[in-house]
Amino acid sequence: MRTRTRQVVAALVAGLMTMSLASCGGDEAADTDGFTVGLLLPSRAVPRWEHSDKPFIERRLKELCARCTMEYGNAENDAARQRQQMMSMITKGVEVLILDAADTKALRSSIQEARKADVPVVAYDRLAEGPVSGYVTVDGEEVGRLQGEALLKAMDDRANGKNVVMLNGDPTSPNAAWYKRGALSVITGKVTISRSYDTLGWSKDNAHTNMSAAIGGLGPDRIDGVLAVNDSIAAGAIAAFKSAGVGKLPPITGQDADIEAVRRIIRGEQYMTVYKPFEAEADAAATMAVALARGEDLDDIATTTTDSPTTEGIPSVLLTPRAVTVDNIKQTLVKGGVYTVDQICTQELRRACGKAGLTR
Repeated sequence: MRTRTRQVVAALVAGLMTMSLASCGGDEAADTDGFTVGLLLPSRAVPRWEHSDKPFIERRLKELCARCTMEYGNAENDAARQRQQMMSMITKGVEVLILDAADTKALRSSIQEARKADVPVVAYDRLAEGPVSGYVTVDGEEVGRLQGEALLKAMDDRANGKNVVMLNGDPTSPNAAWYKRGALSVITGKVTISRSYDTLGWSKDNAHTNMSAAIGGLGPDRIDGVLAVNDSIAAGAIAAFKSAGVGKLPPITGQDADIEAVRRIIRGEQYMTVYKPFEAEADAAATMAVALARGEDLDDIATTTTDSPTTEGIPSVLLTPRAVTVDNIKQTLVKGGVYTVDQICTQELRRACGKAGLTR
């Protein structure tokens, strides 16, 4: 993937969140037109899709177009199922699709069919191949860099060296390679990568299996850090260490700021996660979708363009992620309105939350 990026100012997120309805037709348009937007998400293995992205997109669509409806499908990590869902939505007459592809190559022909049916497709979070009309994601290379930088910092005081196990994402997703490239740009030459695994389906169970193999092959004392690409994979890694009877865990990274991951950080089981501004991402995708359905261009929405293996110059929004550790949960997630202290701090975490400055 090649990305030609204009400078993205810090006000991007705020600008997207407060974008006037007039930019997509105004209050009058929202009150007089109505159409159906199709939303296709890839799985339930990663909690964010159902818990954050879907409700955020649905809410923003209603704000932009009160008479619009949303058709929803979840692929459950099955590309064939997602193709069927997509074709069904096109047959039912959706005006536009927001697609997070379960397999970015496998959906190419379906996106071509959508183009033939004059149904524009907004690629969401993952850049699907084929003639997509817009693309919204978080800068994946920066995600990997944040993880690599945090892991190096956490391992500074490790006495045994810097042997790292990498638990990467699903190889069918271009984002997995994007994250890995960012992480390697930071840690290459500074650590020994003792084992590296791809995690099919981004699955916690598959991560558990891979981490167990690493523990068995290396011994827990020779693992100084785990670069786990997201929070589900981090959970599988932590479970594997516990199953092996390991009491003191090495620093383990993550991504998505799932609430259970935040709680693991407070417990000291997971070192960090990466927060991606889901609401701003959902907002941008919904705004793109409504504009395309109304026949408008994306010049006032896109902040850059991206080239996929099949399509050049895709209007794009690339948002900026943030690293989250126990020291800045309050600043990043609580003050940012992602979670409340009460949501994070269960009864058994009250004392640890107090030490982390998470008080009402």
